[in-house]
Amino acid sequence: MSGAGDASQSPRPDRLLAIRNSIARGERSVREVVTDAIDRMTSGNPRTNALTQILADEAMVRAAELDAARSSLGPAATLPPLFGVPMIIKDNICTRLGRTTCASRMLENYRSPFDATSVRRLVEDGAVIVAKSNLDEFAMGGSGEHSAFGPTRNPWDLSRVPGGSSSGSAAAVAAGYAPAALGSDTGGSIRQPAALCGLTGIKPTYGRVSRLGLVAFASSLDQVGPMAHAAADVAPVLEAIMGHDPGDSTSLDADARQGSELLTTPIVGLRLGVPSQARSSANHASVSRVLEQTIATFRAAGATIVDIDLPHADAGIAAYYIIAPAEASSNLARYDGVRFGRRAAVTQGEPLEAMYTRSRTEGFGSEVQRRIMLGTHVLSSGYYDAYYLTALRARRLIKRDFDRAFSRDPGMPGVHAVLMPATPSPAFALGEKVSDPLSLYLEDVYTVGVNLAGLPGLSFPAGFDTSGTARLPIGMQLVGPALGEWTLLRIAHQFQSLTDHHEQRP
Repeated sequence: MSGAGDASQSPRPDRLLAIRNSIARGERSVREVVTDAIDRMTSGNPRTNALTQILADEAMVRAAELDAARSSLGPAATLPPLFGVPMIIKDNICTRLGRTTCASRMLENYRSPFDATSVRRLVEDGAVIVAKSNLDEFAMGGSGEHSAFGPTRNPWDLSRVPGGSSSGSAAAVAAGYAPAALGSDTGGSIRQPAALCGLTGIKPTYGRVSRLGLVAFASSLDQVGPMAHAAADVAPVLEAIMGHDPGDSTSLDADARQGSELLTTPIVGLRLGVPSQARSSANHASVSRVLEQTIATFRAAGATIVDIDLPHADAGIAAYYIIAPAEASSNLARYDGVRFGRRAAVTQGEPLEAMYTRSRTEGFGSEVQRRIMLGTHVLSSGYYDAYYLTALRARRLIKRDFDRAFSRDPGMPGVHAVLMPATPSPAFALGEKVSDPLSLYLEDVYTVGVNLAGLPGLSFPAGFDTSGTARLPIGMQLVGPALGEWTLLRIAHQFQSLTDHHEQRP
């Protein structure tokens, strides 16, 4: 255990809270903060390829507006929670600034006429949007290698992947370009890259954050969420973006701003469930070691560790890789070169179908094409019942397992959160799994079940792998009942008050 004290009291100067507080105290202007961020992005991005666009001019205009507003309000004014904080947005979330490309040739020139609800709420809380981040094309991938604009590299070791699909968001924050970023999570796409890049990232309960303006991959699984260095920095971003949105029919009408003040509450007496499947499938020595060290830290903090069983966890990968591609094949059917997306050159006299085929072949990368074909197959006549409906039944069983773990009924475990690894191994080498899709899909083994169940999941840095030539972060994951985000952030914050893994930098 590495004693660091309460990180929320004296955060590093590159942390979100430190930046916001320095602006509030008048020690730095927004212009100075944003200029520093632009300089770091401009000099660092050629190495990491974490960003698709740096919105320097737009960010400086916004900074000037905020500085003018700060001056007119006076030194005693209460500022919005994210006032002047640079933020990076995953490039599958719509912004009026710049383009929204989904890291795909299909949308490389698309400009959104509106901001996603999550982006609009960030701006309303004072944030400055400084860049759009790279990702696996249309958020389909777990390594950050499937972008039309080239792979993202992990700042801890540029020869390794940062995880995906929110690869650029995680790599950018880890590299110090900005203190926080938005990602999206369909099967682990916030939690996995956060784990591999040494960050804290949360996938909220399905419907907790509006999906309006998030380009759809798998609509019953997608969710927008933030990542930053520490739970204390994730909390104000989550508070800003969550809440009911009448523009999203899946948006929950639940209390939104209710949590940051709870983070400092001790976790004495909380019950954390550790699935037997987590211990048996954590076959990487460093991941197993960090899991046991994390359990010991939580015990020292006063939590009770409970052994639990999630008997249908092994069905998660199979169910996810039927349901998600099925929904993707439907959502991406609109990109035909006529209604939406890149249009191939038309040869006079050729059938319209030929133009459709050429537009989609030119516009979509190999991984997106693979998933569209898989999804179309499992929805086709003769296979729908055998594959898709069977996957839906498995999904219900996976959710039931979690519900039983959280149940307070007599004889049930009654845990407040489930603890398990976020990934089965530390970051692997670029190119190592590109030719073996199944091996890459298995990297999602700990995360997909959370999306299938619609529950909140949080990844937090818990240790390091030092077995090779590089020092690589290892993340653990907390899963909570629906609307349990603040409990997860509280547990992670208490862990971070006893350790300093979240304060380490590449």
